[in-house]
Amino acid sequence: MNRLDDLLHNLWQHYARVNVQAHDIHAALQAMGEQVVNDHIAFRTFNHPKLNVDALAKTFLQFGYVEKGHYTFAEKQLNAKHYEHPEERYPRIFISELLVERFSKDMQAVVQELVDAVPDNVVHAWDFCASNVVWPMIPYATYEALRRESEYAAWLAAFGFCANHFTISINALQGFADLAAFNEFIRQSGYALNTAAGEIKGGADVYLEQSSTLASPVKVAFADGEKEIPCCYYEFAKRYPLPDGTLFNGFVAKSADKIFESTDKR
Repeated sequence: MNRLDDLLHNLWQHYARVNVQAHDIHAALQAMGEQVVNDHIAFRTFNHPKLNVDALAKTFLQFGYVEKGHYTFAEKQLNAKHYEHPEERYPRIFISELLVERFSKDMQAVVQELVDAVPDNVVHAWDFCASNVVWPMIPYATYEALRRESEYAAWLAAFGFCANHFTISINALQGFADLAAFNEFIRQSGYALNTAAGEIKGGADVYLEQSSTLASPVKVAFADGEKEIPCCYYEFAKRYPLPDGTLFNGFVAKSADKIFESTDKR
């Protein structure tokens, strides 16, 4: 394997270890004879220059990825970009960033403390996107304070730099007629789906359909003790051809806005 293969492998290993539902769904599909193709991997960060989207994307650009799309999420105060590799076997990369300056001074101060605690050698490491929690763990009360302003900020403070989600390509599956049929398989397997704005976000009219599980709760060691909070989720995407016959490779902000809520605490 080359270093990009190593990075993607390590990201999946960590993700599947903390997100048992993804491991089990992946294994069940393989047992059915399906080839599980990863449509995209998503990451979260803050918009601080030290570790913003562009900082997190450097490694992928060095491995041949190309910046393709820009997205804005006004309600959640996020910007995002997606990247594609010339070799189709590699997944798309989706990186979002929280616009920290649009939140309270208290929240800005917490984020600045987190950013200041990240060593420069970690930021410049080739596998920065897989470095996980790189600051001292916050108290649980601080997590809750962040969550009241932004579920995204709270999740990032608790889990750091890792894959927020992997995504199964429905196009690559043989045994499911459509995303609705796959969702039924997920539901029958005992997993809860994100129903914000409906189980299926988007449609053929925007060339992309998406759905996802709700993030599994996991135990996290906060500064003042262990608590159980939502971790990662598994996404499912079906892409449709554009009028010119090529497959749509981008993302739909309106749909992604609701997919973000898969990690909300309930």
